Amino acid sequence: MFLDETNVLFESGQGGNGAASFHREKHVPRGGPNGADGGRGGDIILIADRGKRTLYDFQLLDHYKAENGTNAYLNKRGRDGKDLEIHVPVGTIVTDLDLEEVIADLHTDGMAFVVSKGGKGGRGNLHFTNSVRQAPTFAQIGAPAEIINAKLELKLLADVGLIGLPNAGKSTLLSQLSAAKPKIADYPFTTLVPNLGVVRVSNETFVMADLPGLIEGASEGIGLGHQFLKHAERNKVLLHVVDSFPVDGSDPIENFKLIEAELQKYSEELFARPRLIALNKLDLGGTGDDEVLIEFFREAGVNFPIFPISAAAAKGTEALAFALLEIIREAEATSPPVIVPIFKETRDDAWDVEVDERGTLVVTGKRIVRLVSMTDLDNSEAVRYLHRKLKRIGVIDRLVEMGAEEGVDVRIGSWEFTYADW
Repeated sequence: MFLDETNVLFESGQGGNGAASFHREKHVPRGGPNGADGGRGGDIILIADRGKRTLYDFQLLDHYKAENGTNAYLNKRGRDGKDLEIHVPVGTIVTDLDLEEVIADLHTDGMAFVVSKGGKGGRGNLHFTNSVRQAPTFAQIGAPAEIINAKLELKLLADVGLIGLPNAGKSTLLSQLSAAKPKIADYPFTTLVPNLGVVRVSNETFVMADLPGLIEGASEGIGLGHQFLKHAERNKVLLHVVDSFPVDGSDPIENFKLIEAELQKYSEELFARPRLIALNKLDLGGTGDDEVLIEFFREAGVNFPIFPISAAAAKGTEALAFALLEIIREAEATSPPVIVPIFKETRDDAWDVEVDERGTLVVTGKRIVRLVSMTDLDNSEAVRYLHRKLKRIGVIDRLVEMGAEEGVDVRIGSWEFTYADW
């Protein structure tokens, strides 16, 4: 089953809790704090894999969870959670559905992206000592998991994309030039999903994609519409296969113009892609029909290279394969190099305070929410530490500016507090 779009929930591992413990040793009556840190939660990493062809696996399992970090025990640091590596097809685009923005485009084999970052392990009480607080009784709770509600969308990467009306012979041509075995029949729309094949020319190879047939209105989503066109966007070269003798008696040139118009409506960039024309099924005509058809195309202002072929009889296909290889080389030589980005962790320190419809002061910002979530709110000393931290960051002063006073409700993340002037 071919699947090119699905929604998946990625959940990283939660960080382990830090420990609040004190050094205990014979003849050392006043041992200091020695609580260790909790383990880091595991990341979820997406890896582009040329061996993967569809997103079907994500239809069977749509929720992935990395391993949690373990809690620290006394002076023993918690174990880090294992990262979860998930292989996706090359050409997978990852969209954060909550932010409604693309966060990764895995267009190169081996490319990796951390889609969900594991929570940091909570720090032990050893880290909270200073000249005044010499024996802290609190430690941090592990940072929560990062949950990403994502859409995975596959845009096939191929060197050559076969385009044309249904039943133009695209599947037959792919089966002749490669070892692919797409469904072939004498009726339209036999190809409902893209098929890939590897074409060998001399000692070189290239990938060809047999894409579902277009019809009028495809650029507006009619028929297979955008499902086809989004795959064509990733092809370096387009091969427009034209039925030289349509069974419905239609004009091959008009059929050609119809598909070209749909390409242009969908994307000017796609319309400008290099391409060749294959006049197919010439075995159904008589001697000299190929020259007549080519002349008609030239008179109609078509300047693309034209190759008369019979895919079913394997006539003219070898010359076409060599021409495709040559135009692929030209396209690669003129296209900018593909640079694999290095995804670096960025710290988001932005925060803000707003007033909701109930008059509650709402503090937003990943850093602030994480700070609260890692605080043991049942420990008064930990809460006082949190208050001083928020004061240094400027959150407390902003709350006062926004009208905070004794008894006013304050919400940070999923926690609600009553403001008190300390």
